[in-house]
Amino acid sequence: MTKDKIPEKKCDNSGAEVGAFLDKVARTPAPGGEGRGRLIFAMDATASRGPTWDHAARIQGKMFQATRDLGGLELQLVFYRGFGEFMAGKWVRDSAALTRLMTSVFCLAGETQIGKVLQHAVNETKTKPIGALIFVGDAMEEDVDKLGRLAGELGMLGVPVFLFHEGENPVAGFAFRQIARLSGGACVKFDSQSAGVLKDLLAAVAVFVAGGRKALEDLAGRKGGEILKLTHQMKR
Repeated sequence: MTKDKIPEKKCDNSGAEVGAFLDKVARTPAPGGEGRGRLIFAMDATASRGPTWDHAARIQGKMFQATRDLGGLELQLVFYRGFGEFMAGKWVRDSAALTRLMTSVFCLAGETQIGKVLQHAVNETKTKPIGALIFVGDAMEEDVDKLGRLAGELGMLGVPVFLFHEGENPVAGFAFRQIARLSGGACVKFDSQSAGVLKDLLAAVAVFVAGGRKALEDLAGRKGGEILKLTHQMKR
């Protein structure tokens, strides 16, 4: 960790922060290309994240459901754990396939490998463009300046990183905000009490990747809730 002084501001799940997150999605340029939207879903699978991993495995299906009428979503699960283990799964097109993969994984103690996640996203989008990278984690034990360089490269490639910060780790919060800012994405805090918000925000990012801003407006009209805030900000 290279930063001695950590800003006091944290990612949080207040209405203002959720609104800012959705506004960031709204202002991100819509993905180009044809066919299914491509989204990388990356998670920290170190020991501290066991309960949240199981929770995410149950709710991730909403990303596929929300994009079903838009031509669908291609999603790749990426995770790290243990002693330098890093895994990028196959691209899948349905919730059942992703659930099978996620439920076969168990968390192991280890250090964070966020740099590998970002580098993988860079390499992947140079082969075939992706619309966004979602990352869920609670810690950061790497050089934040190196992470910033990779996040900036993703920003230049048009790949925003949307980070979900679990817990209260201030070093992770600082790093996640930097990654979000440099890539053109956003960071929000979540916990076990904000499962509904997490579902809606995951769906919002997935719909944006699959169909752009118009698709988000249509989703907001049907579902309301947190996603409805997005359309209000877009109209402004």
